[in-house]
Amino acid sequence: MTTVTILSGGAAQGLVRGLIEAFKAQTGLGIDGEFGAVGIMADKLRAGTSADLVILTQALLAKLATEKLVDPSSIADVGRVETALAVRSRDPRVTVKTEADLRDVLRSADAIYVPDTKASTAGQHVAKVLDQLGIAYEAASRLKIFPNGATAMRELAASTAQRPIGCTQATEIIATDGIALSGALPPGCELVTMYTTGVTARAAHPNEAAALVALLTGTDRKELRQRVGFAG
Repeated sequence: MTTVTILSGGAAQGLVRGLIEAFKAQTGLGIDGEFGAVGIMADKLRAGTSADLVILTQALLAKLATEKLVDPSSIADVGRVETALAVRSRDPRVTVKTEADLRDVLRSADAIYVPDTKASTAGQHVAKVLDQLGIAYEAASRLKIFPNGATAMRELAASTAQRPIGCTQATEIIATDGIALSGALPPGCELVTMYTTGVTARAAHPNEAAALVALLTGTDRKELRQRVGFAG
């Protein structure tokens, strides 16, 4: 089957999965591609990886457009995603209302599952928050860092630690079996990221890619977006 290929931040994987059948019914094409840390996905596009469509942060899409790698007229916002905490489904939810609460929760965890702290949106933010809370050094040995949030959450689900916790995009938490969303980060530590999509300048299937943009962002898919963790 002919496919539209995408390079996407992991935050959008659940949403894309939920649109595969509708896209196939509309265009006759499948969807294929990679999901991972947004910085790495952007660099793959820059390095010449074939893709019809990208779904990355709003800031990255704007930059790729100035680099003439994405068609500016095709760019559209998908929705906002919170960075949030996750626990295994069998574990008690944690309540974090203040920075002090978050510091206590992270200190009490014997394993902290996070995505790439250099290239992913949530991972970079976790590193910043640990530093902000003054516990970066003491938490370093308990950080379990994976290439992307989806992998980190699967590993959290399988963790044999006594008190593990995870932190990544809410959409990646919701999409992973065996873990539960345990709330957003508290005021002063929160992060809400706008994800945006656009057709690449070298798209092999630009018309079909534009159709996928319309599905990803259309008002008739708002309920699906909300269900998988997007707001707005």
